Amino acid sequence: MFAMKLPCKSLLAGLAFALVALGAPVAAQAQTIKIATLAPDGSAWMKELRVAAAEIKAGSQGRVEVKYYPGGVMGNDAVVLRKMRLGQLQGGVLTSSELAAVYPDAPIYSLPFLLQDWDQVKRVRAQVDPLLAKGFEGKGLHMLGATGIGFAYVMSTRPVHSRAEMVKSKLWIPQGDTIADVTFRSGGVTPIPLPIGDVFTSLQTGLVDTVANTPSGTVALQWHGKLRYMLDLPLSYVVGFMVMDQKAWQKLAPADQAIVTKAFAGAAARMDASIQRDDESALKAMQKQGLKVISMDAAETARWREIGAQVTRKLESDKAISPALLAAVRRAAAAPAGKGR
Repeated sequence: MFAMKLPCKSLLAGLAFALVALGAPVAAQAQTIKIATLAPDGSAWMKELRVAAAEIKAGSQGRVEVKYYPGGVMGNDAVVLRKMRLGQLQGGVLTSSELAAVYPDAPIYSLPFLLQDWDQVKRVRAQVDPLLAKGFEGKGLHMLGATGIGFAYVMSTRPVHSRAEMVKSKLWIPQGDTIADVTFRSGGVTPIPLPIGDVFTSLQTGLVDTVANTPSGTVALQWHGKLRYMLDLPLSYVVGFMVMDQKAWQKLAPADQAIVTKAFAGAAARMDASIQRDDESALKAMQKQGLKVISMDAAETARWREIGAQVTRKLESDKAISPALLAAVRRAAAAPAGKGR
């Protein structure tokens, strides 16, 4: 029996060689796109991202698979970006402040008090999202999609509705967020920069007692258990970007690029459609748990808005933010409601 197996194996090997030589199709190994995010597993973001992954696998007939690393298990934003450069990751889901080190215009939507309401956001993003995609490309990143996270508000473990209370606060800002740092320092507050993943523990220990985040983001990251007050003054509009390393993107076949683009665009659109409702629901839930919404007096509110305007003018004059891109934001924001959607 053993003697008869050898010719059989030789025959099969020769047949396989002949098929390859004749150009017969051979099953290609699946390309895996590894993407890291701070979004917790089970969050609305991760649910939509997993839908996109399933669509990509099905649409590419298994040629492309997406593997996620949620909850910050791959490290903070700087670590994720480094791993992308090294090829250990192919992509990340990151906020604009986290991406500012690579692409300084990424946080343009988050300039203080620049966008005032959801209708403005829709008009502006319809015009400016494609411009941001081109900007990312120039920095070696491919923008798979962008989705709103909502308007950020100051929330705290104690009241912060006066200038004196704000100055005394232990206010967290994202590490590397130059715009937030300059804004709060201009208002007399000395912020505490930390990676987003460190905030939960810092609230528990008292290292920080004040944060700026969206209601839904606060709940998703489980910060809400320590926060008791929210200042009814939207500071900025926060956006998350789904990006891939450009080299990894170019390794995909054009047909598969189209499938990936469609899937992530769909996920972004669904998240954008639900974020306002999610924020409203999250705020109501926090209020039921004892969160109090408080207001600053008119003079202090006006002071902070003027500080925001000064910061924006300074960034524009220094060309730290593209004047042309900022002009595009302003044009779209000033357009009549319903235009540019």
